[in-house]
Order: sequence, then structure tokens, then C-alpha cells
Amino acid sequence: MFRGSLPALVTPFRNGAVDYEALEALVEWHIAEGSHGLVPVGTTGESPTLTHIEHEQVVEFVVKCVKGRVPVIAGAGSNNTTEAIRLMKHAESVGADGALIVTPYYNKPTQAGLIAHYRALHDACDLPIIIYNIPGRSVVDMSPETMGELAKLPRIVGVKDATGKLERVSMQRQSCGAEFIQLSGEDATALGFNAHGGVGCISVTANVAPKLCAEFQEATLAGDYHKALSYQDRLMPLHVAIFLEPGLAGAKYALSRLGRCENEVRLPILGVTEKTAATIDAAMRHAGLLN
Repeated sequence: MFRGSLPALVTPFRNGAVDYEALEALVEWHIAEGSHGLVPVGTTGESPTLTHIEHEQVVEFVVKCVKGRVPVIAGAGSNNTTEAIRLMKHAESVGADGALIVTPYYNKPTQAGLIAHYRALHDACDLPIIIYNIPGRSVVDMSPETMGELAKLPRIVGVKDATGKLERVSMQRQSCGAEFIQLSGEDATALGFNAHGGVGCISVTANVAPKLCAEFQEATLAGDYHKALSYQDRLMPLHVAIFLEPGLAGAKYALSRLGRCENEVRLPILGVTEKTAATIDAAMRHAGLLN
């Protein structure tokens, strides 16, 4: 269902507003470059600083642009269960193929609270759900045992795992079953993640290097880890450089160097510093993206 390279799509801005012309061009570019799906309005899509109206408009726009050519997994998470249900129902109504639901941030629910939250979302509509487990941002870590309980529900189909703990893939295979979709949420360890049983990556770097990331994923899924390692060597400096500051700022700077969108973010995020920009430039040259 969901596998391969799935860019965590940036939301381009121009003069403070969503730049829909640039967004449409990004969607077409990603499909042409071989991306296996798109994930609009996650954290990299600046969901925390989009209005609820903008959030819904971006999801609907991306779905319309894609026209069914690749799956669209809409960011629809919230630490407010009622709000997350509303976002999921909207994504379903406009034709998204799935929903990415982050573990509730800031209010730090218990494991039982996580089960209740995701069960309520599961029961509210028919979209397949990808759990987004990112303890570094949400300050709550869904245990493999909790995930195993949720995996029993038919529409909770997978996880975007950004724990950085590669052993989690094997642990979740045990608790959730081998068919449970495991997607990396961390570009730098996506090679090892797939070797443990993952089937793809919801990727920040794929915003900038969609073709390389897609081919890297295809190599791992074909079991050609020698070929995949050659891609990893090309991409690793870019994985690191993009995240020297908030990843969405690094991705937007790199995309601006490619002429794909403006280098514009929303407060409290700032554009990257000159030092980081120079490091990203060097990494892009290493990957063959800049002369």
C-alpha cells in the first residue's frame, strides 16, 4: 500500500501566503522523479504554523494535483482528538489515501491514552492510519506493545518510526506482525531501517533529491544493499546538512537553490544561517545536485 520514498512535502510560501503555483510544480516534479507517494502538511509541511483552513486547502490541492498517480498520506494529527478526527474526515472527503497521525504532543498521554486516541480516530472514518511515533517532538513514546494492540484494528496499517532506534523495527515486527507497514522517519538511518524489515521512508531529504531517494529505496526493496550503499554515500552529507537547523528550513533553502520554491518559512522557524547554507551547498554538490 505505502512503500518506497515518500517525501514529507514542504509547503512553499511567497510573501507570507501559500504558493500554490510552486506547490503544483513540486508535485509534478516529484512524480516525474519517481517518488512513490507524497505526504503533505506534516511537520516538514509546516503544519504547526498553517491555519486550519490552509491545512485543509493544501491537502485538497495536493490530492487534486496528484490525480491518483501516487498515494497521498495527509498529515492529520493533533494533540486534540476531536481536532484530529476533523482533519481526518476532511482528508477522507477530498480523496486522500491515508492519514499520518502523530502521537499527541505536549499533553503526554499514557499508553492507555494513546490507545484510546487512535481507536477513536480509527472508528471515526475509513482512512488507513499511519502512526507517527516521534518522541523527540511529542515527548511521548509509543511502546511496541501498545503499537501491537493498535495494529489489531484493521485501518491502523503502519508506523512512521522516528525514534532512531533500529531495533524497534524488529520489535514491532514481533508485536504488530510482518505485514504491518514500517516506514522510517529518519533519513540517515533509512538503510538500516529497511534491512531490519522496513519498507520505505517518509523523507525530508527526498524534497531535495527525489530521484536519488526513490532509487535508493528501490535498491533496498530489491535486496540490493550494495547498490543502496552507494546511494547512501552520496546522500549522507545532505541528510546531515539539512538537519543542522530545523529540517524544513534546510529543505526549503536547498529547494531555493534548485529554483523550486522561495526560501521562505514562518516564525518561529527562521531561514538557515550562512554557515549552514554553505554546508548544504557542499552536500548538494557531493550528491551531484549542484555544479
